Parts: sequence; structure tokens; C-alpha cells
Amino acid sequence: MDWPRGLDGLSYGGDYNPEQWPEEVWDDDVLLMREAGVNLVTVGVFSWARLEPREGEYDFAWLDTVLDKLHAGGVRVNLATPTASPPPWFTLAHPDALNTRPDGVRQVHGSRDTYDVCAPAYREASRRIAAALAERYAEHPALAMWHVHNEYGSASFSEHAERAFREWLEAKYGTLDALNAAWWGSFWSQHYGEWDQILAPRATQYLANPAHELDFKRFTSDAMLEHYKEQRDLLREANPEVPITTNFVFGQWVPVDPWKWAEEVDLVAFDSYPSHPDERAEQQSALHADLSRSWAGGGDWLLMEQAAATVHSKDGSVAKSPGRMARHSMIHISRGSKGALFFQWRAGRGGAEQWHSALVPHAGKNTRMFREVVDFGNTLPGIAHTVEAPVEATVAILWSTESWWATARPHLPAPVDYLENVAQIHRVLRDRGVVVDFASPEGDLSKYSTVIAPTTYVLSKAAAENLRWFTAGGGRLVASYLTGAVDEHCQVWLDGYLGGLTDLFGIRVTEHLPQPAGERRALWNFGAAERFCELVELRGAQCVTQYATGELIEGQPAVTVNPFGEGEAWYVSCKLADDAWDRLFEELELAGPGGRGVDVVDRGEWRFIVNHTESEAQVGHVIVPAGSWAVDKKPQ
Repeated sequence: MDWPRGLDGLSYGGDYNPEQWPEEVWDDDVLLMREAGVNLVTVGVFSWARLEPREGEYDFAWLDTVLDKLHAGGVRVNLATPTASPPPWFTLAHPDALNTRPDGVRQVHGSRDTYDVCAPAYREASRRIAAALAERYAEHPALAMWHVHNEYGSASFSEHAERAFREWLEAKYGTLDALNAAWWGSFWSQHYGEWDQILAPRATQYLANPAHELDFKRFTSDAMLEHYKEQRDLLREANPEVPITTNFVFGQWVPVDPWKWAEEVDLVAFDSYPSHPDERAEQQSALHADLSRSWAGGGDWLLMEQAAATVHSKDGSVAKSPGRMARHSMIHISRGSKGALFFQWRAGRGGAEQWHSALVPHAGKNTRMFREVVDFGNTLPGIAHTVEAPVEATVAILWSTESWWATARPHLPAPVDYLENVAQIHRVLRDRGVVVDFASPEGDLSKYSTVIAPTTYVLSKAAAENLRWFTAGGGRLVASYLTGAVDEHCQVWLDGYLGGLTDLFGIRVTEHLPQPAGERRALWNFGAAERFCELVELRGAQCVTQYATGELIEGQPAVTVNPFGEGEAWYVSCKLADDAWDRLFEELELAGPGGRGVDVVDRGEWRFIVNHTESEAQVGHVIVPAGSWAVDKKPQ
């Protein structure tokens, strides 16, 4: 399905909240959008209280006017269902539909995301408002696509969730005997005799059962997906020609499996909010873009939200320097996004996000920020023809949502930051000029020459066999510590871990040896390891480098390689520092035309260059000024 409907080229715009402003501002908005080259706006994300002020009573007059004005101005609409923020009348009438925290406390109305996707009243109200919007706007000429909900991610540990969780478990396992075996229920007397004995993994005395917690994450993802699909199907029935999606968001708090969800949306849409204001913002943007493209099957996707003028961090927002908004946008466009959208169009005067940056700041159009918005928006039509070919990548990193969830639990031998382990490998490869895809552990790996599995802790039998066939067929597999430590039920793979692939790697991992925090362990001619190390027994593999320091591990293999079939399997038994990963990738001859601070992405005959440094950069015959970007023909 082509998307957005009725819009050629690259999309540019963002969340538009006209209900926050008097009607006389709306005409000015449309004029400013035309000036800035805006051609797509998201409308209605948080407007449920305005659209349905009382149960079953609708007020569409204001939205009719807004959509008509946008259509007259040549601006297409991504129309949202507003179910991410139920109105006060709903939560007062149905307090049981508010989400419940792990400690059992039911939250109250007053923010956003105060909903429980398992509450029958909320599901019914969501279907009702979605159906009303579909009936009224499915044929509206401004409608380019539907935007269901917003940033699914608010889990609930309510009684509604528990009932639905039990049904999900019974459908998955069939019998309590199977569930008890999968959850290792004999430990700590957690053997269940009736389905009704199973609760959500709420706050408890000490460590919770990791298999119980992982299944609840899976269940929550599926429950939210059912909520999405119910609305999607109503919208689809009203007009099958209009594409439908929801916007993915990134964080440990988000119980959503993007690989599974990507199969149910017409396009993958992502909200990218880097969490560090330094060069890590560019690193995170590239990571988000490569993940989104990969969830989309290597095709186009859409950057649905980003901040225009600031980078958020735990210490508060930091202003983006001139040109950084355009460079961040080009990171995403070069890596597959069919445009650049933002939150939000006009900065609000009040509310919890009144200081969130916008395309039109509080000071209005006569500002540095809006001038940058206009300049960039009017540049995009000139490069629309360069994004038709796919992004070229021969290296893939495995992304395992379940490994991210499972390694966040406190029962592991030592703390593991799965996201940082993935981001580190992506970062070092990016600094070496290598553009990568991401792949599911059970997905198709046939197009790649090298696949890297960073701490792929949860490894099912199917995923293990997938890696075996990839390597035997001529692929190069690189796995790092704790890969294949447990199966899909969080049960340990016995006799050497590694997902049962000890023959593939030619080693056995015999012991995990966490090291004191902050202390490095040197490797011979290979940099250093940090925090986590493993004791490895060679079973046919060759030792590439050894630990040079460390009690129990000095002189033991740290990195190994084993020929297998037509390929080879490398194993890294520790958390390498950046310089050690760089040394390994040098050994593997993984390098590209870019470099640190200079993104280079090839797509067909075109080459995208984004220079984030303070000096001009030359890539081939192209010279890109400091802090700028360019699109040129790729050298033959």
C-alpha cells in the first residue's frame, strides 16, 4: 500500500493541536505551513475530551473546520484516534479502567496514558470513538492516513490484566503442567494448581520469577496489539484505501515487541528522542533509524516525532545548535524514513509539555528556529527522487526484544545493559563507516555476510538453528557474552550455554565471572574487557586473544573463532570496551566510506553524507562543510 495517500515525495510536518488555540490562529497556521513546506500533519492525538465531551455525545464541528482548512491549504492529514488520553468523564465513570502500578496502586486521572487496555469499558469506548471518526472522516479529501492511539507502552497490573493474562497463558500452554514446567514452578513453591492462582507479577518480597515476568511482557504486548487491531479493523472497513499505523516509541518501560507489531501496521512509524545532548544524540538517532527500517523489513518507514530545537536528557533539555535539526532529520531520511515529522507544530502556552520545542516557537515565525524549519522544508522536494532505492547493508545486528526485557531483571550474575551492548556495537561500526541492518534472531539472515549477536541472552531452539544454518551456509557469526544463556522460558541451556550451539562455536562456556565494577581486564593486543567475563573451554575453536590480567581468567581465551560448514563463528566472552570492538572489526575487515562524525549511506546511485563535525569533510570527490549535509551520485 502506498503511503501517505495522496502525497508524493517526502513528508514534512508534525503533530498539530488546533484545539489548543482559538480559531483565528488556524488560518495563520495553514499559511505558515505553506511557507515552511509542511505537507503532512498529525491531528487529534489528545483530543478525546473535545471530540466526545460526554459519553456518546460528539462535537466534530471544530475538527471539520480544521480538516477543511488544511485541505484547502494543500496540507494532508494523519488523523489520530485519541485513545491514549481518555477524558475525565470516562475515568470517573470507570475507575477500574485506570492502569494499576506493579505495587497495586491504581493511578488517577491528570496526566496521559491513564488507561488499561484489558479493561472492557476502555476497549468498548476506544472502539466507539474510532468508529465515529471512521464514519465521519474516512472519505475526507484531506485524509492521508490513520494514526491509531499514541506510543503504546503503559502496562497495567490490574485484575482485568490478570484475567486476560490467565486466558493468554492457557491458550499458550494448554495445561498447568506445561506452564509449571516452563516456569520451573517447583522453585520457591511456585507450582500452580489452578489457573486462578496466577497473578500479574506485581511487587513482591524479593526476586520475582523471570519466566513469569517475561511471559507477562509478551502478554502485555499482545494485549496492546489487540487494542490496536480492533481500531485498525474498524478504520479499514470504512475505507480500505487509507493506510493505518501507530507510532512506536523506545524504552525499557515499553512492553511492545516491534517485530511482531510491524506485521500488523501498513507502515512502521517511530518517535525518536535521543537521551544525551552530546554526540550520542547522533549515535542514538542512527540506531533508531536502522532499527525502524529493519522492523519495516528493510523498506520505507516514517519518522513520526522528534524534537525540533532541543535534545532531552536526564538533566533537562539542551538546545540544538544551528543546523542540528536538519542533520538529525537527514540521519533518518538517509536511512529510510520517507520524511521528517516533529512534535509539535506550534509550542503550547500551557500544559505539561508547554516547554517542549516546536516548529513554531512561542516567539512565533520571526525566530531562528522557524527560519531553519522553512529552509529545511523547502529543501526536501529537491531530494525526493534520491530516496527510492533501498539502504545498502551487508552486516546485521540481532535485535532481541525478549533479551532486552529479560536482562533488565536483577537476578542475573551481574548487571547487564542490553541496549548499551547493542548500541555500542552499532556505534563502533558507525564510526568505522559501516551501515547495518537489524535482524530478528529467528528472521531471514540470508542477505548478510556478517551477523552480530550482542548478548542475545534469550535464544529459542528455532533461533539457535537459524544461526546454525546461517553459519553453515557461509555466513560469519559474531556473538558476545551471555548469548544463548537461556531458552525462551528463561531456563538455562545446560552443558556450556550458547543455546546448545557449543559445536557451532567450538567452545563450552563453563563459568560466568563478573568482575568488580570499574575495573578493566586487559586482553593481549586487543584492548580491554569491562565488568563481565566468562571462562571458556576450547572444543576445536582457535583462541584469537587471551585475558592478560584477572584472577581466574588470566591466560584464558577471551575471543575465539571456529570454522563451521562454509562459514565461521566468533565468540567474545566478555564485555569489550569500544577500542577492543574496533580492533575486532578491523580484524574482520568491516569498514565503509564514512567515519566518526560523518555518516555516509548509499542508496542505489545516490550517496547521502551528513557531516556532524566542526570541520569540512571530504568523501570521495564531495566536500561537505562543517555541520552540513549533501546528496550526490555514488562513485562507480
